Amino acid sequence: MIHQTAIIDSTAVIADNVKIGPFSVIGPKVEIGEGTEIASHVVINGPTKIGKNNRIFQFASIGEEPQDKKFHGEDTLLEIGDNNLIRESVTINRGTVQGGGITRLGSNNWIMAYVHIAHDCLIGNDNIFANNASLAGHVIIDDFVILGGFTLISQFNYMGSHSFSAMGSVISRNVPPYVLVSGHMAKPFGINAEGLRRRNFSDIQIKNIRQAYKVLYRSGLKLEEAELRIDSIEQESDEISLLADFLKKQEGGIIR
Repeated sequence: MIHQTAIIDSTAVIADNVKIGPFSVIGPKVEIGEGTEIASHVVINGPTKIGKNNRIFQFASIGEEPQDKKFHGEDTLLEIGDNNLIRESVTINRGTVQGGGITRLGSNNWIMAYVHIAHDCLIGNDNIFANNASLAGHVIIDDFVILGGFTLISQFNYMGSHSFSAMGSVISRNVPPYVLVSGHMAKPFGINAEGLRRRNFSDIQIKNIRQAYKVLYRSGLKLEEAELRIDSIEQESDEISLLADFLKKQEGGIIR
């Protein structure tokens, strides 16, 4: 059902069972998949591709131009997967040519009110971003990450899977998988043990992750030395491979 007051550009591709509420505006080069529900007063500009069964609440701005002075009207993209909940006044911008040309939000994410996701961010699946969390450009978030309310992440930073930021954290370095951070500026405060239990990690897996955390943060080793020690733990514990891989591919240094 599309409300009669909604404005739909002739080039937009809308699946048959999409719902669009009053006074929403769907611009050119927008694709919206089956089962997606768009509330009133939502603006979606393209090029933007939105998958199936998403819910987008009122006053959200989706696929708008990036807030980047280098942007000059290029056809960059926003891509959103399936089953995402995007609450009131969320803003998600398209990518820039310099940043790879795409902003991507995966599937099964819970994006609460007033969250901002800037240009060229790459977001995985099953994440929760609480109210007013803000991501600067070029931020990477893997899977099962929780951002507490008012978390701020500066540009080019990377949060690994199962990491957690407390309310009001200001993150200016990469956060490894499983790590809990808090503060301004954010510092590590152990592992996200409760989150891991909720995702059915066993006690022995959590013990192994905690051991790796101690190597990384409490052993006094340099990062390169800690990586080698963690590689040896990885050979005995599969769950540590996520951390070991992150340390190899991250750039710019981890939060310490």
